[in-house]
Amino acid sequence: MADFVDEKRREMEARLKELQPLVEEFHRLEAAVSALAGVGTGSATRTAATATPRRRTPGTGTGRRGRPKGSGQRGKQALEIVRAKPGISIPEIADAMGIKQNYLYRVMPGLQQEGAVTKKGKGWFPKEA
Repeated sequence: MADFVDEKRREMEARLKELQPLVEEFHRLEAAVSALAGVGTGSATRTAATATPRRRTPGTGTGRRGRPKGSGQRGKQALEIVRAKPGISIPEIADAMGIKQNYLYRVMPGLQQEGAVTKKGKGWFPKEA
């Protein structure tokens, strides 16, 4: 019985060695098809076999991550700081609010689009009435 098992094991190992280059080629081709997806005429270049389904996440269904836009008070808080100290920079606002600067690099342009503040150089100023 041990001889039979050893023989079958050797046959399987030999077959694995034969198939290894084909598996590697498969993975290279799969990566190439994935890289070329959407390149070209704009038509659907991906086949159903290579398409990766999108994952749906439970929640509000807005496709956004994190808090809903405009749900926080950071914009109002930043605006009050700018009104109190015109010409203040984002790092200074972040220090005053006790938050990281990167958040304000999204908040302040939003306030600018709303017309609440203007930017001159690196400083932010309240809208002149």
